[in-house]
Amino acid sequence: MPIWVQTALLLAASNVFMTFAWYGHLKNLSTSPWYIAALVSWGIALFEYLLQVPANRIGAQELDLAQLKIMQEAITLVVFVPFAVLYMQQPLKLDYLWAALCILGAVYFIFRA
Repeated sequence: MPIWVQTALLLAASNVFMTFAWYGHLKNLSTSPWYIAALVSWGIALFEYLLQVPANRIGAQELDLAQLKIMQEAITLVVFVPFAVLYMQQPLKLDYLWAALCILGAVYFIFRA
């Protein structure tokens, strides 16, 4: 499997954990004290790091730092939009499309030869 695919898959999986760690408490722990939400989020974030660190180490074999970062940002948006719409029940906004186009532009400029 190509290195960029391994990296993208690991980053996508880490992003699922990251998104739940950052925003899931708004739905699931909204009545709990903030420090409880922070501790739960840290616990979830551990799994994010267990995937994100190897993803970046694998990716760094062929990608430079800027390419790794922009790949991460693009994957973050791909994970966040379904999370926001399906899990958090937020309305689907046209702004997500505009944001995706901006990220796509960043991907183009970082990965062009």
